[in-house]
Amino acid sequence: MIGKDYASMTLKKTLDIGQLAKDLATTPEENRALRENRPQAGADWWDQLTRLYEQVPNVEELRRRRKTFAGCEPFEL
Repeated sequence: MIGKDYASMTLKKTLDIGQLAKDLATTPEENRALRENRPQAGADWWDQLTRLYEQVPNVEELRRRRKTFAGCEPFEL
């Protein structure tokens, strides 16, 4: 059972790459790459989504083969 205190905890700090570098065993090159490739606040989300989509190999084939809910019972509340 999760205690009351744990269930109500929220993260109040943002992720600090500098602290992450201290907590994980990373090389200086990896730390630099993390800083350089970190998502920027205010960046266009559609461009980010498109770049992520383009990185998936065979994405069109995966889209065609994805499962659907065809034949399932209709969902009702």
